[in-house]
Amino acid sequence: TWGGARSGGRKHEGIDIFARRGTPVLSATEGIVLDVGTNRLGGQVVWVLGPGGQRHYYAHLDRYGDVRAGMRVAPGTIVGYVGNTGNAATTPPHLHYGIYTMRGAIDPYPLLRQVARR
Repeated sequence: TWGGARSGGRKHEGIDIFARRGTPVLSATEGIVLDVGTNRLGGQVVWVLGPGGQRHYYAHLDRYGDVRAGMRVAPGTIVGYVGNTGNAATTPPHLHYGIYTMRGAIDPYPLLRQVARR
């Protein structure tokens, strides 16, 4: 849940979308892939720079889509596949999706509702 308490005094800076392992994860925006890599919390992650400088974060991926840093993506491009890597190893497979602006994390749910209506 957006804003929920996490260990170490952190807040949940995104939403978790539970799905079967291997479900394709689609880009919610057009943009440029900033990074395809790993980190301690997110495990296998993809970052996409969207319009207006928003950075879209797709985490806990089981594996990556056919994307690389510098590549342009459109909404619906497969950036990866649902998993439970990083600090989600003991949870059911899910996508952690976050959006970051220059001011910090914002709730991604309103954007997903807009995208779903298209």
